[in-house]
Order: sequence, then C-alpha cells, then structure tokens
Amino acid sequence: MPDDAPILTNRDVAELTEFRRALHRHPEVSGEEAETAARVKGMLEPTAPDRILTGLGGHGLAAVYEGAAGGPAVLLRCELDALPIEELNPDLRYRSTVPGKGHLCGHDGHMTILLAVARWLHRYPPAKGRVILLFQPAEEDGSGAAKVIQDPRFEEIRPEIALSLHNYPGVPVGEALLAEGIANCASRGMKILLKGRTAHASEPENGISPAPALARLIPALTALSQGAGVDDPDFALATVTHARLGEPAFGIAPGEAELRVTLRSRTDAQMQALVEAAEDLVAAAAVEGGLAHEISYHDIFRHCENAPKATRILTEALEAGGITVRRDGVPMRASEDFGRFGDHASAAMVFLGSGVDTPRLHNPDFDFPDSLIQLGAGLFVRALRGCLG
Repeated sequence: MPDDAPILTNRDVAELTEFRRALHRHPEVSGEEAETAARVKGMLEPTAPDRILTGLGGHGLAAVYEGAAGGPAVLLRCELDALPIEELNPDLRYRSTVPGKGHLCGHDGHMTILLAVARWLHRYPPAKGRVILLFQPAEEDGSGAAKVIQDPRFEEIRPEIALSLHNYPGVPVGEALLAEGIANCASRGMKILLKGRTAHASEPENGISPAPALARLIPALTALSQGAGVDDPDFALATVTHARLGEPAFGIAPGEAELRVTLRSRTDAQMQALVEAAEDLVAAAAVEGGLAHEISYHDIFRHCENAPKATRILTEALEAGGITVRRDGVPMRASEDFGRFGDHASAAMVFLGSGVDTPRLHNPDFDFPDSLIQLGAGLFVRALRGCLG
C-alpha cells in the first residue's frame, strides 16, 4: 500500500458519488435491505475480493481481501439500512423515491466509503493479514450486529480489530470526535400495555379505565431522568415517545392504553437499574388502577465502548490525514449497535464532522455530504496501513 498512491481517481469520485445518490433514491429500512445489498454486491465484484459472503444476519454481506499469513484480521463496518421517515428535500435531484422512507442518517454515504476502500484494495491488496468490509443490516433497530455475530459464518470473518465511522453534523468537516472509553449510550424502547375494561361513555363507572394510570406514568417515568448531561456518571434519560388511550370514539369509555418510552443510560449496568425502576413504577400504577399490564422491549442497544488499541489506530490515521481530533462530544446520547463487535475484537468508532450549518441526523431534510467519501476512504486506508504495514 504505497503512501503516495492516490486513494481515488477522478473517475472513482464521479462513479462513487453517483452510486451514493442512487442508494439515496432507493432507501430500504431495517430488515428489508435486499435490493441495497444486491446493488452493493454488484459494486464489490469488480474489486475482486477473495470471497463475498451474502445473507449475513439477514441481508448483510462481507467482502474479504486476503493477504499473507502474519497480519491481523481487520474489519471495517458500515450500515445498509435507511429510516422510516418521509424525506422533505423537494429540490434534491436524487431525493427518495420511496414514500415514508429515506437515507436520513448517512448510511448511503458510509456504504460508499467502504466501496471506495474496496477499489483501493483491488489496486493494492494487503501484503499480509486480512481485510473484511462488512455491510451490516438493521443497525437502526439495534438488531443487525447481533444477528451478524450469531450467524455461523461470522467465524469466517471474526476480526482482531474492528473499525467504523459515522458522519456527524454539527462538527466542521476536517474535524472528528474520538475518545477511548464509552462512545455511545445504551438504550431500549419500553412498550407498556395497560388493560382494564371498556364501558359505555355514559356509564364510565361500569368499566375500569387506564386513564389515571397513564396520566400518572407519563410524569413518573420522565422523572427517572437524572444527571446534568451525558458526562455525568449517573446519567439516565426516559423519553416518552408515544401514548394512546382507548379508541378514537365518543361512545366508549377506554379499557386499554399503550405507552412507549425510550430508556437511555451511559452503560449496560446502569440500564438494568433503570429498567427495574421503570418496571416498578408500571406495576404500582397498574395495581392502584386495578389493571393488568404487559411490558415488552424493542430496539435494544448496548452501550458502545472504544478500546485503547483501536482508538489509537484511528487517532493516528486521523492525524496523518490532517483531521483534527476532538475528545469533547463523546460519549454521545445516541445509540449504536457497533459496540457488540467489541466483544470479539479491539473495536472503535469515530464520528467524522459533516458540517456545522447542516440538518442533523434523522432530520427529514438531511443529506450526506459527498465530500466525505474521499475523506472517509482516506481515513480507513491510513488505518489499514497502520494495522497491516
């Protein structure tokens, strides 16, 4: 891997930019990424990887580039999925063509960055070790990394080092957020069903309404939040995201209610304590109201932690590319399922600045800046040089 070799040619930049925009036009949400995976596979095949594994943990795929024995296995990971959010970019030539869905987190750009690295590896295969480019499904609902790791073929790509990046609005291009230790909070969605008995609206006393319990739980669960910010060791956040009482009718006193809350904490251990506290509140409200209740959990994310070795590799790669490394801003409140790879490798994720005056992640008018394709590919190539020599 010559130090003076250009990462991408002008033709590469043009083709990859157009491909990123094609992905943007055709978003697929978690668990539905079949066409996206097929498009990516079509771009990977000309780079002549030693093998491509498909259907990993769902629609995931991995391209493997083998070098000689004696070097580590290095995994670079990106995400395949989009979001169930309607894109509001009426003047964007390549805006989403799928109603209610959009690449509004930048995963289209992250995929393109790894495809740029694939072109580099085609020209300069690793002399030793192994490089795995993983296109992971279902990151947005927290299930994808676990499913990839549970796939029996994960043993074929099990890395010693795992690296990832995420674009981050609010930080200037040319800067990055990276620090050893906790990088992302743990979170999970808590779905609460309260079950009483309906009645005629003229005789509410003949039913059991969950309304008082629902009214009690909304402020009580929110009050579980604590800490001045995510830097506080005791940080916890409970955010009510949805509430429903009965049916939209005037003749029926309600007999059922649903409440959804997102629980968030710095660490997995703190999450367990937060879950127990929330469940105690629900149980007490149900007993007081004479209600049955059910609790289920969804979109479960463990906390994400950057290991020392992988953090050092990324730090050196950033500094070698003239990218300013900032250690403020991490850990982040937002969650990421990349942390699960830390159970199997020295893992770290960096947040690459994508502009200050730009829409934020998950905003309906967000768009990944194409200038980050070269910047991100260069970062990963320098990291591979650091790992493989």
